[in-house]
Amino acid sequence: MRKAASASVASPRRASRSGPADGGPGEAGRGAPAIARELGRAIEDGVYAHEEQLPPERVLAARFGAARSTVRKALRRLEDEGFVRRRVGSGTFVTRARGDDVTELTSPLELIDARFAVEPYMVRLAVLNATNRDIERLGEALARIEAAGRDREAFSRHDGAFHQALAESTQNPLFVALYRQINDVRGHAQWHAMKEQILTPANIAAYNRQHRALFEALRSRDVEGAVAVITAHLEKARGDLLGAESR
Repeated sequence: MRKAASASVASPRRASRSGPADGGPGEAGRGAPAIARELGRAIEDGVYAHEEQLPPERVLAARFGAARSTVRKALRRLEDEGFVRRRVGSGTFVTRARGDDVTELTSPLELIDARFAVEPYMVRLAVLNATNRDIERLGEALARIEAAGRDREAFSRHDGAFHQALAESTQNPLFVALYRQINDVRGHAQWHAMKEQILTPANIAAYNRQHRALFEALRSRDVEGAVAVITAHLEKARGDLLGAESR
């Protein structure tokens, strides 16, 4: 169920169905930046769903007590920021879902591409910054992955924990938060649909050999070796994914 971010933002949504007569205008004289901020918050809070059409400019103008030209500027600002897409003759449509919905919007292939952008440098920092306790935790996480055997669910769960431990070894809180988001995406329905095809016993064994090689490179403080292993790991994952999608 969607929630109303505020009365002034929820009202335009009702007005799009009932017209402006169901309530008075918002604060008079509100400028384009303020309108854009409020509508942006509404989109992020889930008042408007992905691909939902926003109310017409005339309705938003009445609701915010602003000129239609001001509303148009606000919508242009939202478009520049990636919140909406404007279709001539059709209206304005939401292109960004609420923050936690990115897990459902990101495909497995898009996830792998994002991991290519993040993990090689993340691993480089982990090699340089990991404490002895970090290395112990990585070893414990690796043992759990290897003990999972052919159990796809257990392997997937412990694999996520191993890579999260790598993120924590960077000592960089932003990498830690980024990898939590990546693990959230890895838990969505699209990935679950692919696991049966990708996580074969042979692939699980190959991934675990790479996990072991990555751990050994990190333990020996081999930066270039660790980066080479994680790159090969992601290349294999991407190749396996493409192979599964082509079947």
